[in-house]
Amino acid sequence: MRLLEAVAGHEHGAPAKQLARETGLALPTAYHLLRTLVHEGYLRRDKGLFFLGEAAERLSSSGAQQKRRSTVVETLAHWRDAIGVPVYYAIYRDGEVEVVCVSDTPGNPAVEEWADFRETAHAHAIGQCLLSQLGEDARRDHLDRYPVQAITPYTVRDSHTLLRRLDRTRRMEPVFERQEYALGAVCAAIPITVGTAAATVAISLPVHQADRLPEATRRLQSEVGRLLGSLAISISI
Repeated sequence: MRLLEAVAGHEHGAPAKQLARETGLALPTAYHLLRTLVHEGYLRRDKGLFFLGEAAERLSSSGAQQKRRSTVVETLAHWRDAIGVPVYYAIYRDGEVEVVCVSDTPGNPAVEEWADFRETAHAHAIGQCLLSQLGEDARRDHLDRYPVQAITPYTVRDSHTLLRRLDRTRRMEPVFERQEYALGAVCAAIPITVGTAAATVAISLPVHQADRLPEATRRLQSEVGRLLGSLAISISI
């Protein structure tokens, strides 16, 4: 590990003797460890100099990804506690709705995914919010693959009605949904667009607390506006 750290500190590479001095290792030991690290792909050798290899770069990438995920988890937990509701973070990636993270508590549980979220985007606030950020062709492609179907008595009945609703949704406007995905639950989703990526942060409440939804949504919008930077960098996790 000390050798890897030493090599990482030399953008243009370093020879074995220098690395041995910097790490306090005997030169034969350093040579042996360097050869092993090269063999395993953690280092590469070029003209007598050692550089980080692909395996080390994968470790670095994995660490950065884990840090981004931790940022999302912490941000959602903050919003959950500040507003007192379950909070969801989802993105639209490769033609699919992907719920990245959910933050809830025993006292404020999240809505149970009883029907596949990917197949029922038309029925829940998360999916409707993501679809509203797509172009017309991408929306129709999604609905061709996942046709509209009623899963509760309140679900939108056909794709034509859904598309008209999405067309009426103004840019960056919250999407509200009442018992369309799950009986007994109301939800709201706020769109987040970073570059070409569509994302959303959503909340849910039991239907008997539906009167809390507008104010909770306004608070979420305020929180998102304040902390969007920390979440936006994590949009590709």
